[in-house]
Amino acid sequence: MELRVIEKTDTELSIEIAGEDHTFMNVLKGALLEAEGVEAATYDVNPEQSGGQTEPILTVKTKEDVDALDALEAGAERVMEKADDFRSAYEAA
Repeated sequence: MELRVIEKTDTELSIEIAGEDHTFMNVLKGALLEAEGVEAATYDVNPEQSGGQTEPILTVKTKEDVDALDALEAGAERVMEKADDFRSAYEAA
């Protein structure tokens, strides 16, 4: 997975996540929306209308007291927890 920061402020982050599709991006977006201090999380995969963009761009907006990179880290950790929980439930079934 390749990441490229498009724009970064204390409370907003736009990052390109190469090689991913709607499956991963929806899971990550959902985990971010569950994270404390995240006001908005969305992504765009729209190559034709975006002047040739082919990779998804994730945008995260946070409250003033939450750093956007910290929120992204918390969201990624939540995705890993959900995957581990799913694996455990599958193996137990």
